Amino acid sequence: MMTLRMSHLSPYSRKCRIVAIEAGLGERIQLVPTSPYDPATDLIHENPLCQIPVLKTEDGECYYDSPVICEVLDALHDGPALIPAAGPERWRHRRWEALCDGILDSALLIRTERAMRPKELTWAAWVDGHQDVIARGLDVLNADCAAWGDEFRLGQIAAVSVFGYLDYRAITEWRPGRAALAAWYEAALSRPSVIATLPRE
Repeated sequence: MMTLRMSHLSPYSRKCRIVAIEAGLGERIQLVPTSPYDPATDLIHENPLCQIPVLKTEDGECYYDSPVICEVLDALHDGPALIPAAGPERWRHRRWEALCDGILDSALLIRTERAMRPKELTWAAWVDGHQDVIARGLDVLNADCAAWGDEFRLGQIAAVSVFGYLDYRAITEWRPGRAALAAWYEAALSRPSVIATLPRE
């Protein structure tokens, strides 16, 4: 049995969990809820960066972070590849994943600024800058999603993780002006892997 150190609120963990479900590996993975902020955590023994997610395979090998984990999981099943093997198609999915992870990086920094820093010390211009990053990334996804159709592989999985986090943490109102992206996400919300991994406390 593999283990996945994760959080039900981590969008990076969610991306890996959706990949695992879509790959038919769910029953081979034990989810281990883990807080990197717990002083008593033993997470550093599996990831010296003390970050989640971390996948530990049956042979005891530990993999991090989420792009690496997704690649490992995709190599462990015999179904259709969730990450294209080579060429422009692979690069597009990797680009979408990088774009989505970058959006999430900014979203998490905004969340930390709002939730952890005293309100009177909040750096508004810094938050606005990260909101601009998020908006630019979402605009690109809005243009690109017209060509996605029914495809649901790495790029789309990464996008679902973005929208779920933005909504759950109320980071930004991202739907106005992005009708194509909003419609795509509404359809994706009915997918079993998406339903099973919705953010929760």
